Amino acid sequence: MAEQATASKTVKFIITRQDSPESSSYTEEFELPYRPNMNVISALMEIQRNPVNKDGKSIAPVCWESNCLEEVCGACSMIINGKPRQACAALIDKLEQPVRIEPMKTFPVVRDLVIDRSRMFNALKRVKAWIPIDGTYDLGPGPRMPEKKRQWAYELSKCMTCGVCLEACPNVNEKTDFIGPAALSQVRLFNAHPTGEMNSEERLEALMEDGGIEGCGNSQNCVRSCPKGIPLTTSIAEMNKQTTKHMFKRWLGV
Repeated sequence: MAEQATASKTVKFIITRQDSPESSSYTEEFELPYRPNMNVISALMEIQRNPVNKDGKSIAPVCWESNCLEEVCGACSMIINGKPRQACAALIDKLEQPVRIEPMKTFPVVRDLVIDRSRMFNALKRVKAWIPIDGTYDLGPGPRMPEKKRQWAYELSKCMTCGVCLEACPNVNEKTDFIGPAALSQVRLFNAHPTGEMNSEERLEALMEDGGIEGCGNSQNCVRSCPKGIPLTTSIAEMNKQTTKHMFKRWLGV
């Protein structure tokens, strides 16, 4: 009996679609047979295999991005029932129906649920979120970090550039050039690295420019929405302190 009930159960979806970056968005409804342990990605895959809407009309398959399917790559970020999150970790059994799926609004839409996250990657370039070393020959083992520092630095390194924190931040929008919480936290990570600290002043200077740390309104939405639980507000507070110190040192010529 239980198997028959499961077989007759369906899941309803309302998906916001957009055919091109220039076209207007619209919604389309779908109804799929329920399967145990379904997530949003498996539902989208089912629609891709059989692109038919609720009315039985054949349509173009819904476009989305995904890669790892285990909440590591950050590619499948979208708004699910009003909350920005990873589609691979969104279990149907834990979602209200109908399940409403939209692309994240902070980033330009390419098509349907596919977005252009260039704003986030450009912010990482702006703050030089990397460690410049000569990779042409073996440099041997890198410098060791104290265990206490390594532990909190590891938490910051979990960032998967999913863009959820930028979507949740009210200060990241088309009217501002605020780099967002992810880039701010990455500055803290790379400035704490024994090799990365050689370029720490360059990163702090980048944070002091327009669109840098002054753009943060301390809403704390970022830390509440981060799927990896990264202490973003702690990083922002620390970078605020470091940029203030750097500013005074620059004034005093130290």
